[in-house]
Amino acid sequence: MSEPHVSTNVTVEPPQPTPPHSREGSGSTPPPQWGRLGGGAQLSTNTSTTDSALSLVERLLLVRARIAQAAIRVGRDPSEITLVAVSKTKPFGMIAELAAGGQVDFGENRLEELWEKVAEAEQQAVTGLRWHAIGTIQSRKSKLAVGPFALVHSVDTPKLAARLSRDATAAGETVHALLEVNVSGEESKHGFTPQELLAQLPDLLALPGLRLEGLMTMAPLESEAEATRPIFQRLRQLGDEIRQRFPQAEFRHLSMGMTNDFEVAIEEGSTIVRVGTAIFGKRENG
Repeated sequence: MSEPHVSTNVTVEPPQPTPPHSREGSGSTPPPQWGRLGGGAQLSTNTSTTDSALSLVERLLLVRARIAQAAIRVGRDPSEITLVAVSKTKPFGMIAELAAGGQVDFGENRLEELWEKVAEAEQQAVTGLRWHAIGTIQSRKSKLAVGPFALVHSVDTPKLAARLSRDATAAGETVHALLEVNVSGEESKHGFTPQELLAQLPDLLALPGLRLEGLMTMAPLESEAEATRPIFQRLRQLGDEIRQRFPQAEFRHLSMGMTNDFEVAIEEGSTIVRVGTAIFGKRENG
């Protein structure tokens, strides 16, 4: 589907590429090109992405332009990066509008709401969407995570991994998932510590019905995005170490970066960014 033309008065001039950060051991298999960027819209990345004067699709295209610039700054191909539009608490009509504008990947925090929107997409014949479960999953609700989803981003305990394996196997399905890592060490954050993950990874990789494809983290909310860079660097380094120590692990994804910090995350190797506010605007709740 072609992207709509966005009329603006200024043009994004891509910066000249600089050498990318070293990613030794990152492997040569490129990630799938989910939500390819492009479109050639002429947009100013200095424009506020939550400006109420902009349409929903215009805000989407501004985020895509910022993703492309961040990738180019470190010599990356923007098509390596998947933009997941975080649509939690938003009506399906907004998803349909973005889908008409070329957006494919959408993320939901609550599994119940995710299933509701899957059903709405079917009812309204909105096809070709890729759904991501990005929120914390209670072990008792693991069955809800087995479904027509591209990726579950938040496998944060061995117990949840085992439950997903059990439920997926019983359903004859495979759950594609990422392991959530608490890189910052904040008590409020979920996830494995890097040390726990390395110790438990052999058992996790052996679970049937669960295909682990990489790592996810959430950085602390900082007033300056640059302050999050060490968090993203550590997750990238952990991914590199896993690929070196566990060659059987097909870890090709780093899901890191949100509205406040996705450009820094891309500079540090993110392959999936989860962006809500910059596209949908601020949420009244949730």
